[in-house]
Amino acid sequence: MAVPNYTYLKLKMSGPNSVITIESMYEHAYDYDVECIEYAKALVEAETLIVNLDRLGSEMPNSKRHARTFEPAEAVKLVPVDPNCPDDRVLRISATLDIK
Repeated sequence: MAVPNYTYLKLKMSGPNSVITIESMYEHAYDYDVECIEYAKALVEAETLIVNLDRLGSEMPNSKRHARTFEPAEAVKLVPVDPNCPDDRVLRISATLDIK
């Protein structure tokens, strides 16, 4: 049950015996406004950071992916380890590299 008066920076409310009046100075009001603006900016930046972290978290690669599912970034060609040996051992090299 308080009545604020922003022009004179006074707050009046009923007390047990009479009206209670709380006064302030313009310097204090200005300082509190600046503090509230800085707090609001910090909240907006924190919310933006949370949104960016959520977006980055959804873009993270799957950590349970096995090494057997390796996929080369570019074309590869198969080169035999020993051309004189009958086994099927081959190396995978980039398609742009020379065999020698």
